[in-house]
This record gives sequence, structure tokens and C-alpha cells, in this order.
Amino acid sequence: MRKTFFRPSIPPLNQFFRRGVALAFLCGLFTGAPVSAQGDLLVAPTRIILDGRRGTEVILSNIGTEEATYRIGLELRRMTNDGQLVDVAREDANDIEQAALSMIRYAPRRISLPPGQPQAVRIAARPGADLPDGEYRAHISFRAIPRPRPVTEGAEQAEGIKIKLVPIYGVTIPIIVRHGRLEASVAINDPKIIRTEHGPELQIVMNRSGESSTYGELRVMRQGSDEPVYMARGIAIYSELSERRVSFRLTEEQAAAMKGNLRFEYRDMPEAGGGLIAAVETVLG
Repeated sequence: MRKTFFRPSIPPLNQFFRRGVALAFLCGLFTGAPVSAQGDLLVAPTRIILDGRRGTEVILSNIGTEEATYRIGLELRRMTNDGQLVDVAREDANDIEQAALSMIRYAPRRISLPPGQPQAVRIAARPGADLPDGEYRAHISFRAIPRPRPVTEGAEQAEGIKIKLVPIYGVTIPIIVRHGRLEASVAINDPKIIRTEHGPELQIVMNRSGESSTYGELRVMRQGSDEPVYMARGIAIYSELSERRVSFRLTEEQAAAMKGNLRFEYRDMPEAGGGLIAAVETVLG
């Protein structure tokens, strides 16, 4: 079983560096922290890990042509065995989820951004002295507040009333608080390629044990080569799961390359060090 020790994903940023970060990921050059985009909003990083000793920041940037206002809040989501995230109402939250909501602090709660203007949201966790060791998670959302506009063009008529549908864009990222000394291990089982109506598909069962979630990339390696024949990034197995089933659509060329003696590796993301989490060798026909 691999022992894991955690630190916040990035330290607080000063004003000068915030502008540099925003400019860098707007130009597509910021590779140290993944960027999430929805509508005219860019958010970096896309995943926050805290240990309760110090906070961090998320940088928002408006890449649109008009000023935009965003409402910031906490949400609860759980992962299903196929990797989907389902919303959890606060009244249905379990003790771990309620503890996450109570300890996570963030500011501001609302931001108005002119075009091209970045701003930081401060995030911290304050675990109580009697908090049991474990992993606690909530998701922080950044949702656009539509600007008031006259109902004219694009309005739909409904029984004499004009209705205009305005989409609300937003980005949601996880905040993971790890308290105490946690361990996690993963086993890769039953990799196979099947034929579906959409073409070939790689299917794998990943079994997790321990107190913490895992997050990384899958590499499929041919024996004797250091270059993967296939790679998928950003595979999370949250702590509520003991098993996750992952599947990836393949091209015919990718499926043909995955024959013979192969090594499947599940590794930490490169920005987290790229350490090996799990591996298995198998033969696919």
C-alpha cells in the first residue's frame, strides 16, 4: 500500500504573478496547472488539495468582450462507478460531506470581471481539533449571472408572453481536504478491448482501497518501449468508491496498436510528480 502525504496544489499568488498566470493560460502557455473553460470564463487550477495548514488561490479570467459577474458557491457531488458526478442535496449530505462544507472557507462570494481581467479567489480549510483523519471533499462552482437585457430578438412567444432563454455558464472544480496521514492503493484489473456500435473501446476495472482518492493518467505501454501507445489523463477515483469502471473509445489504429504484451500504468499527473500508483502486465489479442 502506498503512503501518501499531501500539500496544497499551489501557494497563494501575489498580484504581479496573478496577472502573469492569467496572461499565460490565455496564451495557452500555462502547463503547470490545468485550465477549465466554460463560456467566457477560464479557471486555473482545476483541482484543489488542502491539508488545513495553509490556503491557496484559484484564478478566474474573463475572455469575453463584456463585463461578466460570477456567483461563487459550494456544492456536493458524489462519483458513480462509471465516473459520473451526481449532485447531492445538502439535506442528504452524510457526516463527511457536512464536515467538508463547514470547514472550507472562500472569498469573495461574487466577482465582476471586465474583459481580460483576472482575479483570485482565496480558498482555505479550517479543520476542527477533533476532526477524524480522512478525506473531505466539496466542489466550488463559478456561475455566470446573466446581465439584464430587453426581451426583443430571440424571444419565444408563449400565450402572449415573450420568453427569452438565456444559458447560464459555469465551471465547477473539486476541493479536497486531507486530514491526517492517509493511505491509498489501486489495482488495475481486466483490461480488454471490445467492439461496440461506435467502434473499438478499451475497458478497465480499477479497484481502490484506503482513505484517500487518487487522480492520475493511464498509460498503455508496449514491452521494450518508453513511449505509450495510448494515454488518458485526469482519471479520478474518489474516496467513496472501491471500484471504478473506465472506458475509452479508440480509433482502429489505436486498437491495432494494443495487441500483444502490454503494460498498463496508472500514474500521478506529471505536475504531481508522475509517481506510479498501479501497474499490470497482460496480453491482449
